[in-house]
Amino acid sequence: MTGPDDLRVNVALANRILANERILDAFGHVSIRHPERPGHFLLSCSRAPELVEVDDILEYDERSEPVAPTTKALYIERYIHGEIYRARPDVHAIAHHHAAAVLPFCVAGVPIVPVYQHGAMIGRHVPFWDSRDEFGDTNLLVVNMEQGASLARALGQDWMVLMRHHGATVVGTDLQEMVFRATTSCRNAEFLLAAKSLGPVEGLTPGEIDKAGKVPPAAIKRAWEYFVARLPG
Repeated sequence: MTGPDDLRVNVALANRILANERILDAFGHVSIRHPERPGHFLLSCSRAPELVEVDDILEYDERSEPVAPTTKALYIERYIHGEIYRARPDVHAIAHHHAAAVLPFCVAGVPIVPVYQHGAMIGRHVPFWDSRDEFGDTNLLVVNMEQGASLARALGQDWMVLMRHHGATVVGTDLQEMVFRATTSCRNAEFLLAAKSLGPVEGLTPGEIDKAGKVPPAAIKRAWEYFVARLPG
């Protein structure tokens, strides 16, 4: 069984991968559920993802607060992680990002649909969360448990949720699957936007999504190794 120390290494690596693949910019963050305390999770202190190191990974409790006292700055939006883990026992890894590929859809309120094989990993439906529905005008950040719980409700049983004028949150049953989904969902958004410039776009059928979305673990491992090999240095 993989222990917390090993997971800290992989969380730091996932941050660097998603930064290198241009999914995460100076902001955004990656977490994993604690393997021994399911209500807890591992998440970096507030650092640019490209700079995250193993010692930056902290353990957070059910209220998304650090288990051990720390003087390090924390991500304001850590409640995204805590509330999704609370609502979704099947989710073991989460990334929140503001990738340029998905922002046009977040701004326009246009649905993202799968249009290529690995794009099927986003599933049949990508919900849309508008923070104004429950909280009125905000600074667009998820800054407390109530807002995190609202986002988790919008996500429901899906694998990705778009956030109005903000970004996206992607989940997975493990870290490597989530990283693959975060990456392929952005590629899918790029392809969809480019195809729309050529004319009407027909997405994958529900049957194609169900079949193509079941990516074998060996393929996900292959992608992870590819992402790692692309890291600088």
